[in-house]
Amino acid sequence: MRESAFVKANIGKWEEFESLIATKVKKDPDQLADLFIQLTDDLSYAKTHYPKSEVTQYLNNLSTKVHQYIYRNKKERSNRFVEFWKLELPLIFWQHRKEFLYSFLFFLGACIIGAFSAAHDDNFVRLILGDQYVNMTLNNIERGVPLGVYGEMAQTDMFVLITFNNIRVSFIAFALGIVASIGTVYALFNNGVMLGSFQYFFYSKGLLVTSLLTIWIHGTIEIISIIMAGGAGLIMGNSMLFPGTYTRIESLRRGALTGAKVVLGLVPLFIIAGFLESFVTRLFGMPDFVKALIIFGSLAFMIYYIILYPRKLFKNGTYQKS
Repeated sequence: MRESAFVKANIGKWEEFESLIATKVKKDPDQLADLFIQLTDDLSYAKTHYPKSEVTQYLNNLSTKVHQYIYRNKKERSNRFVEFWKLELPLIFWQHRKEFLYSFLFFLGACIIGAFSAAHDDNFVRLILGDQYVNMTLNNIERGVPLGVYGEMAQTDMFVLITFNNIRVSFIAFALGIVASIGTVYALFNNGVMLGSFQYFFYSKGLLVTSLLTIWIHGTIEIISIIMAGGAGLIMGNSMLFPGTYTRIESLRRGALTGAKVVLGLVPLFIIAGFLESFVTRLFGMPDFVKALIIFGSLAFMIYYIILYPRKLFKNGTYQKS
């Protein structure tokens, strides 16, 4: 579409926003949300096809004004925290779905590299996981409790330690994004290689199914959350690399704020994962179908909350505030 045709087709909608801001007339939240989504879509289109055009700058400024109009003077409500996870965080997941996809692909690639390396070098697992852990696990296998490591520490102590460590890892993966996203990719690579070599180690001992039905009780939420934290780091790093119509500093500030929201929003998920690892994973005698139910239930929840629900919000234009 030529720029002139693009402007002609949408100018009425943009003028409606201008009028809304000028008159401060209250609108139906659903209608306002729908218009705002259309505006951000137009801005995205303009950035792609007319990056240096005046219309792109205009839409960028208008988007900022509308966003401020929606949120300024907003009264803090008792359900503010609920709305953050119900609306704001899922919308970030959708708006930055490419960064989260890249984070997943980086992590998956590292897992494959880890498993491939472990398959072709007997010493690789020891290099990655350490001699102490490997020797302990081999001893546990001989005793008939290959994943006995999950039952060695007191439950409450383990919960605090594991949860704190996972949150720390997620913050590091995010913070390293400041190094032009390279730091985040490095963190994802390290964690992915570790997981890949870890899983291959149990496969080589004929314990793949046993490990999957144990580790992923907590690992489903934990690993996906780490990948999402990596996506937060890419959001910050890419905002500095590709500032668009903003100054580099302003773009970085926005990217850092958005990424920080993601990491903070993941904290409850890490708490859940820590609880499962400390109190449930150690129940080695639990029936396999129950383990599978927890794993697939966790996976279904994460897919819905990260992919399907955000998509639904944008398709429906749902920005309702209770």
